[in-house]
Amino acid sequence: MSCCCILQVRMGSTRLPGKALLLVDNKLSAVEFVISQVRYSKLLDDIILATTDLPEDDKLIEVAKKEKINFFRGSSHDVLKRFYDCAKFFSVSTIVRITADNPLIDPTLIDDAIKKFNSKSYDYVSNCLKRTFPYGTEVEVFSFNALESAWKLAKKNSEHEHVTPFFYNNPKKFKILNIENAKNLSHFRWTVDRINDLKLVKQIIKKISKRPILMCDILELLKKEPNLILLNNKNTPNEGYLKSLDQD
Repeated sequence: MSCCCILQVRMGSTRLPGKALLLVDNKLSAVEFVISQVRYSKLLDDIILATTDLPEDDKLIEVAKKEKINFFRGSSHDVLKRFYDCAKFFSVSTIVRITADNPLIDPTLIDDAIKKFNSKSYDYVSNCLKRTFPYGTEVEVFSFNALESAWKLAKKNSEHEHVTPFFYNNPKKFKILNIENAKNLSHFRWTVDRINDLKLVKQIIKKISKRPILMCDILELLKKEPNLILLNNKNTPNEGYLKSLDQD
């Protein structure tokens, strides 16, 4: 029995190619910064880097080895299968899905989601079904049994490309909880999808010296320097998922 973060990452982003290895400070790439943030979680047993079997992602395996974390390689298009095969291979009973788009992931939000997941035997817990948290703070926790059901039953392209849509597309099959923030902060965005997102994240990391960087630290910074949000305020949220829905 284990609770593991499966970190979803690839080099082949269409909007910002190779973004996982772009530097976010003087030393660390985006994916390395994600790993450094996730390591502050008190409830995770392990971190597994899950990437594709494409040659372009060989560099990500080098990162996993350097960081001394486990890794898994699978399908580049069927990410649901990649997650299922990865969780099965490492005997993970509780999966925490984090993506390398989010170098400023807050480990306290991860632990809060895990606690809530464990509290009432949920199948799937998320803080992004109904958006009240900033983009870039997404945490999803689900059981291996739920993942296996999704892998066996999912038919839509979007349900295979994005891992978790099958859960929230079938709320009668699963016990689901969406965590809502006390205040709606969904207008904030510090995920990395395009170059101007990266510029904002770099500024945040440069201006906040403490580690880990928590959501409250970033909000405090943006309160003092509100002009920072102008760096990326024209980007469209969730472009990748919207695109795959068009292909269903």
